Amino acid sequence: MDSARIIATVIFVGSIILLGDAWLKKDQSLVPESLPTTDLQQGISTVPEATINDQSNKRSEEALNKAAPTLGDYVQVSTDVFSAKIDRLGGGIKELILTQHHSKDSKSDALRFFEIEAGRTYIAESGLIGEGLPNHNTQFISKDSEYLLRTGEDSISVVLSSDTENAFVEKIYTFYRGSYALDVDYKITNKTNMPITPNAYFQLLRDGGDADGDTKLQPTYTGGAVYSEESKFKKVAFKDMDRAKVNYPKIVNDGWVGFVQHYFVAAWLPEEGKTRENFMKSLGNNLYAMGYVEGGTEISANREGTLGARLYAGPQEQNVLKKLAPGLDLVVDYGWLTIIASPLFWLLSAIQGIVGNWGWAIVVLTVIIKLVFFPLSAAGYKSMAKMRVMAPRLKTLKETYGDDKQKFQQAMMDLYKKEKINPLGGCLPILIQIPFFIALYWVLLASVELRDAPFIFWITDLSAKDPYYVLPILMALSMVAQSWLSPTPPDPIQAKVMKVMPVVFSVFFFFFASGLVLYWLVNNVLSIAQQWTITRAIEGKKPNNVKQ
Repeated sequence: MDSARIIATVIFVGSIILLGDAWLKKDQSLVPESLPTTDLQQGISTVPEATINDQSNKRSEEALNKAAPTLGDYVQVSTDVFSAKIDRLGGGIKELILTQHHSKDSKSDALRFFEIEAGRTYIAESGLIGEGLPNHNTQFISKDSEYLLRTGEDSISVVLSSDTENAFVEKIYTFYRGSYALDVDYKITNKTNMPITPNAYFQLLRDGGDADGDTKLQPTYTGGAVYSEESKFKKVAFKDMDRAKVNYPKIVNDGWVGFVQHYFVAAWLPEEGKTRENFMKSLGNNLYAMGYVEGGTEISANREGTLGARLYAGPQEQNVLKKLAPGLDLVVDYGWLTIIASPLFWLLSAIQGIVGNWGWAIVVLTVIIKLVFFPLSAAGYKSMAKMRVMAPRLKTLKETYGDDKQKFQQAMMDLYKKEKINPLGGCLPILIQIPFFIALYWVLLASVELRDAPFIFWITDLSAKDPYYVLPILMALSMVAQSWLSPTPPDPIQAKVMKVMPVVFSVFFFFFASGLVLYWLVNNVLSIAQQWTITRAIEGKKPNNVKQ
């Protein structure tokens, strides 16, 4: 294998692994672009049946799927991280704006995480299952229409109430300062003279569209996810819900369930140790529901009981997610390279804590990785330098044997053997490093910590592309420089391909996040310095009889 094929193989294999891993993470199911309002309301009115308690607590979906009342009677809640709208009809969160994060299209607009719009649905619902108990189609009342977390307050509670013949129910939302986790609790007063054992359900309803910030060149996973100690972290793709071919743990007493997208996650976090049944299903019309039904404890006549859960809806900050629930940090998905990527993220975070800048942390980490692999890289570059020295002699052999490829190949292998050159010597050391650099690529792509993180001057967001394309242009120049340091193939066609390949490959970087381009640029600059030094040393030792 000559040097041209070595370099082409390295670039090709790296690209295939990178793009293949990206598409494995991406749910590519086809979904409609818009959703009629009538179908939306019909989907919202679907309530899961209880299966944990006895038959007396079950209500048929036919009874629950009555015509959904008009949406829009909201309670406004404002905290330091949320702007939320809770619908008095059902008490679900129909709008949730993350005020500390901007939308993909405009940095002046906050990110709308939960919402109901034409063609866009993402909401959180919950309810009780039992005769005369409120579900997410029940009309609630509240004392106030606006709730504000004021300066000096650590939390704020929003109380919605429903009074029926059988029970008086308070649905209590508790929001906390600086937290994307909130509590949803039901306080149930049994007004009958018989004991009741209600079930509670907590669900997320979402359309199957792409998440804010997804791009075709850098696809990330959008879909369902579930975790339990028994089966660990599992993805549940929209297309699998459509086909009703979903494999996930159903009856559990730990873990969580939710929807994952690039940088953000929404998940219901049940109380540990309480038996529940997970559900994940397609409701049709590009709507998907994920959640669980929890079995309650018996509430005696004229007594009170409670049921509740925690909802997390926010960024995938790993240090926060680890503390909230076991396995929740796994939503930051590095795929099959997690075993490498996780330590790299830890090291990147540690460096950022010292230098105080994520961009410089990327530079320092890339330097550290290059130092660790210095011996391997040196071996590869030495082999390539020797091949470069042999290039004139290979060209002579090519002219000598003309179109007789078999004799040319034999003469070339004899020359390699005589000069003690391993034609694979430049390929294998570099191939060994590829998983580490791809793992770092996914760390930089998946880490929400880089969103809005500035570097220097015009680079104000390492998760966004360079607005002036300075880094991609420098990246392209570095790849051209690398091609100049590589051996010239004896075959003219291969030589032309090697000149064009860096330019073609670098075009992709014009659309990549600046943090990713910075990483590749620093890596290339360090590689050029190492390769240039080794090439000069090898060429300085070349035999005098080697023709130029």
